[in-house]
Amino acid sequence: MNATAAIADIETIFSQGLTGDAQFLNLLSILGEAWTCDRVFLYLRDPLTAWGKVPYCWRASEAIPDAWTPELKAESPSLVAEDPMFAAAVQAQPSIFVEDVETAAPLVVNREFERQNFGHRALIHGHLCQDGQLWGILQACTFHRPHPWSQADRELCDRVTAKLAPVVQAYVLREIRREWP
Repeated sequence: MNATAAIADIETIFSQGLTGDAQFLNLLSILGEAWTCDRVFLYLRDPLTAWGKVPYCWRASEAIPDAWTPELKAESPSLVAEDPMFAAAVQAQPSIFVEDVETAAPLVVNREFERQNFGHRALIHGHLCQDGQLWGILQACTFHRPHPWSQADRELCDRVTAKLAPVVQAYVLREIRREWP
Protein backbone atom coordinates (compact mmCIF):
# COMPACT_ATOMS: atom_id res chain seq x y z
CA MET A 1 0.00 0.00 0.00
CA ASN A 2 1.33 3.44 -0.86
CA ALA A 3 0.39 6.85 0.53
CA THR A 4 -2.16 7.54 -2.19
CA ALA A 5 -3.89 4.18 -1.73
CA ALA A 6 -4.03 4.66 2.05
CA ILE A 7 -6.19 7.78 1.82
CA ALA A 8 -9.47 5.88 1.27
CA ASP A 9 -8.83 3.59 4.27
CA ILE A 10 -7.88 6.54 6.44
CA GLU A 11 -10.95 8.53 5.38
CA THR A 12 -13.08 5.54 6.40
CA ILE A 13 -11.46 5.42 9.84
CA PHE A 14 -12.06 9.14 10.40
CA SER A 15 -15.65 8.93 9.15
CA GLN A 16 -16.34 6.14 11.66
CA GLY A 17 -14.74 8.13 14.47
CA LEU A 18 -11.49 7.59 16.33
CA THR A 19 -12.85 6.70 19.74
CA GLY A 20 -11.07 3.56 20.80
CA ASP A 21 -7.80 1.71 20.84
CA ALA A 22 -8.63 -0.40 17.78
CA GLN A 23 -9.25 2.64 15.56
CA PHE A 24 -6.05 4.40 16.65
CA LEU A 25 -3.98 1.25 16.14
CA ASN A 26 -5.60 0.61 12.75
CA LEU A 27 -4.74 4.16 11.67
CA LEU A 28 -1.10 3.72 12.73
CA SER A 29 -0.91 0.37 10.93
CA ILE A 30 -2.19 1.88 7.67
CA LEU A 31 0.28 4.75 7.97
CA GLY A 32 3.17 2.39 8.75
CA GLU A 33 2.46 0.33 5.66
CA ALA A 34 1.82 3.37 3.44
CA TRP A 35 5.06 5.03 4.50
CA THR A 36 7.00 1.70 4.51
CA CYS A 37 8.46 2.49 7.89
CA ASP A 38 9.44 0.45 10.93
CA ARG A 39 7.38 2.19 13.60
CA VAL A 40 4.60 4.75 13.95
CA PHE A 41 3.50 6.12 17.30
CA LEU A 42 1.35 8.83 18.81
CA TYR A 43 2.80 10.94 21.60
CA LEU A 44 -0.08 12.71 23.33
CA ARG A 45 0.49 15.62 25.67
CA ASP A 46 -1.34 18.21 27.67
CA PRO A 47 0.03 21.65 26.73
CA LEU A 48 -1.21 23.03 30.06
CA THR A 49 0.89 20.67 32.18
CA ALA A 50 3.58 19.50 29.69
CA TRP A 51 2.91 15.90 30.71
CA GLY A 52 2.50 13.21 28.09
CA LYS A 53 2.69 9.57 27.08
CA VAL A 54 2.67 7.26 24.07
CA PRO A 55 -0.58 5.28 24.31
CA TYR A 56 -0.42 3.95 20.73
CA CYS A 57 2.48 2.40 18.85
CA TRP A 58 2.58 0.25 15.71
CA ARG A 59 5.70 -1.73 14.78
CA ALA A 60 6.47 -3.55 11.54
CA SER A 61 7.95 -6.40 13.58
CA GLU A 62 8.64 -7.41 17.18
CA ALA A 63 12.34 -6.66 16.57
CA ILE A 64 11.57 -2.93 16.42
CA PRO A 65 11.73 -1.11 19.78
CA ASP A 66 8.32 -0.35 21.27
CA ALA A 67 7.70 3.31 22.13
CA TRP A 68 4.55 2.63 24.17
CA THR A 69 4.52 4.27 27.60
CA PRO A 70 1.54 3.52 29.85
CA GLU A 71 2.17 6.23 32.42
CA LEU A 72 2.08 9.98 32.08
CA LYS A 73 5.37 11.67 32.69
CA ALA A 74 6.56 15.24 32.77
CA GLU A 75 8.50 16.52 29.80
CA SER A 76 12.05 17.48 30.66
CA PRO A 77 12.39 21.24 31.15
CA SER A 78 15.40 21.12 28.78
CA LEU A 79 13.56 19.26 25.99
CA VAL A 80 12.90 22.34 23.87
CA ALA A 81 16.58 23.33 24.08
CA GLU A 82 17.84 19.78 23.38
CA ASP A 83 15.49 18.79 20.57
CA PRO A 84 14.97 21.29 17.72
CA MET A 85 12.13 19.18 16.30
CA PHE A 86 10.24 19.32 19.58
CA ALA A 87 10.92 23.07 19.78
CA ALA A 88 9.39 23.46 16.31
CA ALA A 89 6.39 21.36 17.34
CA VAL A 90 5.77 23.42 20.50
CA GLN A 91 5.87 26.54 18.32
CA ALA A 92 3.17 24.95 16.09
CA GLN A 93 5.47 24.96 13.07
CA PRO A 94 4.83 22.60 10.13
CA SER A 95 5.65 18.92 10.43
CA ILE A 96 9.24 17.88 9.76
CA PHE A 97 10.49 15.20 7.37
CA VAL A 98 14.00 13.88 8.00
CA GLU A 99 15.31 11.59 5.27
CA ASP A 100 18.55 10.81 7.11
CA VAL A 101 19.31 11.77 10.71
CA GLU A 102 23.03 11.39 9.97
CA THR A 103 23.06 14.09 7.28
CA ALA A 104 20.26 16.41 8.48
CA ALA A 105 21.09 19.99 9.36
CA PRO A 106 21.85 20.57 13.08
CA LEU A 107 19.16 23.25 13.19
CA VAL A 108 16.65 20.52 12.33
CA VAL A 109 18.04 17.48 14.17
CA ASN A 110 20.23 17.09 17.23
CA ARG A 111 21.92 13.86 16.09
CA GLU A 112 23.26 12.93 19.51
CA PHE A 113 19.86 13.48 21.16
CA GLU A 114 18.22 11.30 18.50
CA ARG A 115 20.82 8.53 18.91
CA GLN A 116 20.50 8.47 22.70
CA ASN A 117 16.70 8.66 22.85
CA PHE A 118 15.32 7.09 19.70
CA GLY A 119 17.95 5.39 17.54
CA HIS A 120 16.09 5.92 14.31
CA ARG A 121 17.64 6.87 10.99
CA ALA A 122 14.78 8.67 9.21
CA LEU A 123 11.50 10.06 10.49
CA ILE A 124 8.35 12.07 10.07
CA HIS A 125 7.70 14.38 13.03
CA GLY A 126 4.00 15.17 12.52
CA HIS A 127 2.85 18.07 14.68
CA LEU A 128 -0.67 17.73 16.07
CA CYS A 129 -1.49 21.35 16.84
CA GLN A 130 -4.86 22.84 17.59
CA ASP A 131 -5.57 26.44 18.54
CA GLY A 132 -1.83 27.21 18.34
CA GLN A 133 -0.91 24.57 20.93
CA LEU A 134 0.88 21.23 20.61
CA TRP A 135 -1.38 18.36 21.70
CA GLY A 136 0.66 15.52 20.25
CA ILE A 137 3.19 14.21 17.77
CA LEU A 138 2.61 11.57 15.13
CA GLN A 139 6.00 10.00 14.52
CA ALA A 140 6.91 7.52 11.81
CA CYS A 141 10.45 6.23 11.44
CA THR A 142 12.91 3.79 9.98
CA PHE A 143 15.83 2.47 12.00
CA HIS A 144 18.49 1.07 9.70
CA ARG A 145 18.18 3.05 6.50
CA PRO A 146 17.51 6.55 5.24
CA HIS A 147 14.03 7.09 3.82
CA PRO A 148 13.20 9.53 1.03
CA TRP A 149 9.76 10.92 1.89
CA SER A 150 7.80 11.43 -1.34
CA GLN A 151 5.42 14.29 -2.06
CA ALA A 152 2.55 11.81 -1.57
CA ASP A 153 3.99 10.86 1.87
CA ARG A 154 4.12 14.54 2.82
CA GLU A 155 0.59 15.20 1.61
CA LEU A 156 -0.69 12.17 3.53
CA CYS A 157 1.01 13.45 6.69
CA ASP A 158 -0.51 16.91 6.24
CA ARG A 159 -3.96 15.43 5.66
CA VAL A 160 -3.77 13.05 8.63
CA THR A 161 -2.32 15.59 11.08
CA ALA A 162 -5.04 18.11 10.15
CA LYS A 163 -7.77 15.53 10.81
CA LEU A 164 -6.05 14.00 13.83
CA ALA A 165 -5.25 17.21 15.74
CA PRO A 166 -8.81 17.95 16.96
CA VAL A 167 -9.36 14.26 17.76
CA VAL A 168 -6.16 14.21 19.82
CA GLN A 169 -7.09 17.44 21.58
CA ALA A 170 -10.45 15.96 22.60
CA TYR A 171 -8.75 12.72 23.70
CA VAL A 172 -6.25 14.61 25.86
CA LEU A 173 -8.97 16.74 27.44
CA ARG A 174 -11.13 13.66 28.10
CA GLU A 175 -8.54 10.99 28.99
CA ILE A 176 -5.09 12.42 29.72
CA ARG A 177 -6.25 15.19 32.05
CA ARG A 178 -8.17 12.60 34.04
CA GLU A 179 -4.91 10.66 34.61
CA TRP A 180 -2.84 13.69 35.61
CA PRO A 181 -1.30 13.13 39.05
